[in-house]
Amino acid sequence: MFRVAVGGIGSENSTFSPLRTRLADFDIVRGADLLHDASYTFLAGYPLEALPLLSAWALPGGPIEQAAYTQLKSEFLEGLRRSLPLDGVYLNLHGAMFVDGMLDAEADLLHALRGVVGPDCLIAASMDLHGNISAALVQQLDIITGFRTAPHIDVAETQARAVDLLLHCLNSGIRPQMTHIAVPIILPGERTSTVYEPAASLYGRLPAVSQRPGVLDASLFVGYVWADEPRTSASVVVVGTAASAMQQAARELAAQFWAVRAQFDSGMPVGSIDECITMALAAPEPCVFISDSGDNPTAGGVGDLPIVLAHLLRAAVPSAVLASIPDAAAVAVCVAAGVGATVQVALGGKLDQIHAQPLPVTGTVQALGADVVGGTQAVLRVGTVDVIVTERRKPFHYLDDFRRMGVEPRAYKIVVVKIGYLVPDLQQAAPLALLALSPGVVNQAIEHLPFRQVRRPVYPLDPDMLWEEAL
Repeated sequence: MFRVAVGGIGSENSTFSPLRTRLADFDIVRGADLLHDASYTFLAGYPLEALPLLSAWALPGGPIEQAAYTQLKSEFLEGLRRSLPLDGVYLNLHGAMFVDGMLDAEADLLHALRGVVGPDCLIAASMDLHGNISAALVQQLDIITGFRTAPHIDVAETQARAVDLLLHCLNSGIRPQMTHIAVPIILPGERTSTVYEPAASLYGRLPAVSQRPGVLDASLFVGYVWADEPRTSASVVVVGTAASAMQQAARELAAQFWAVRAQFDSGMPVGSIDECITMALAAPEPCVFISDSGDNPTAGGVGDLPIVLAHLLRAAVPSAVLASIPDAAAVAVCVAAGVGATVQVALGGKLDQIHAQPLPVTGTVQALGADVVGGTQAVLRVGTVDVIVTERRKPFHYLDDFRRMGVEPRAYKIVVVKIGYLVPDLQQAAPLALLALSPGVVNQAIEHLPFRQVRRPVYPLDPDMLWEEAL
């Protein structure tokens, strides 16, 4: 049985965010416990000796503190040294990790990892399609395969594909090659969902391309637009054994990606905050979901901007629920007062005071609760709006996230979620979904972001640029 070390360090980090990702923000699983973690239990079905290292993942946010990254990297490498000798390494990575004072953090990690295992050990990684893939990273890896869906419903499938490819190469004695083409496109994930065209067709081609002679796998990476790094862009990665077939496949996919660059959009009605509220109130549907896209914590937003809440209150909407605003101080006031009490708090605006200040509100505590991610939580009724306030940042991706707090979202005319495109559970529940172009560190209006290090020209910042001839 092949000896394969397994683990990973990952996050998705906006360089425009003032919020730092600390060591305490990582969910860390060590040693044998890793093999019982949901992200790695699939390995039990493989004929390999899985040697667990470290899994450390943080909710998307601002740059990772360098001390936190250094500690995690050191622990990861020490576990790797103890696992030698190795036939292979399987890594669960993201691809858009940013560390303070460092460009291309994944390449730094892989360079150090390669230094431990040597040139002959095969290293495979599964990655998010929102990863920014650099040439330096590709040089240190043997196999890269990315998600093919956004929202990501193929995470487990992608992880299994990476391990399948690794074992295939080990069993066959194959040293795979990779072809990488950086495509000069930077677009928000909200405009590149695989639910809609043109991404649906682009990603739909990948299984057939991966079956071509000389090709083992093909991936398209949309990239992560809110990281101001030279590596930030879309890209194509093809893994295989025949250079000519791989290059042909990569060029085709890159050319197809470039050809449809102007066709990407959100796939749902888009407007300003007030426009979305007006559309929702006029809609015949009994319930309308509005995405607070600029403050989406799962894209790196701080999550505590009370801007949409202020607009809802000004509009005097008949009923709305907003999930969520992380504010530990406000939660503590609600807990101390108890259910039924009226409290005055300055809500949100504490993590990112560039875009918003705390919003003074008076409300009634409707419910109290807690969960592992959000910590202690409160439902605060402010006028006709129920605001779910959490101790820590927490995305509300499932109806049960609301229901655990005694909130039935579909009972409200407007449901505001700090998210971009709706994940499947919410998409299925929403009679109508709108995307609000709200401000924040993951603002959809990327032309207004202060890019300094992204390679130019790049679309759409340079809309008239020429590129396809370079293929």
